[in-house]
Amino acid sequence: MTSREPKQERSRATRLRLLESTIDCLAAQGWAATTVAVAAQHAGVSRGAAQHHFPTREDLITAALEHMFDSRVDELRAATTELPVGPERTEAVVRQVVEYFTRPLFKAALQVWTAAAADEALKERIVPLEAKFGRAVHRLTVELLGVDDGDPVAHRLVQATLDMARGLGLADVLTDDSARRDRIVTQWASTLDAALHARTSGDD
Repeated sequence: MTSREPKQERSRATRLRLLESTIDCLAAQGWAATTVAVAAQHAGVSRGAAQHHFPTREDLITAALEHMFDSRVDELRAATTELPVGPERTEAVVRQVVEYFTRPLFKAALQVWTAAAADEALKERIVPLEAKFGRAVHRLTVELLGVDDGDPVAHRLVQATLDMARGLGLADVLTDDSARRDRIVTQWASTLDAALHARTSGDD
């Protein structure tokens, strides 16, 4: 190992702590309170080191959202090996998708969306990022459900699942909505599985 490698490793570790701390701060404290200095303090990193990696708050928050999204997608993909088959699989997938929209990442992203609505410069950064996120989650859900996204009905059913999950995530922002959410997930998963099965049977 060269002398440069430990330094590079420390730099990567510092960057990772900053990204994870930024998501925590956004979810807990909101956009206005999440500055580079606050995220650095939360991460146990000097402000100078933080600004070396991310000169502006927008740089930091954009990178944090992208990192956390990629990490979450990797987690979801890794969990596919443990998914059951049959109707149980459909419900397991729906639950995973809904969980994605009720985790701190979604709450952090919501803070950024709200700020971007009133800040054109931030909006120019966030809109393409959100479009990328949306496409990736849609593709992953299609993959997990094993449906033909070329079928317009199946495509809309997947999109409806994602829209429902996002709505349930919003409902969970202010209060614990887990009991009602659990009932909705169970009912929607049953409806979705029947609809998808009808599409598959109709093609046979």
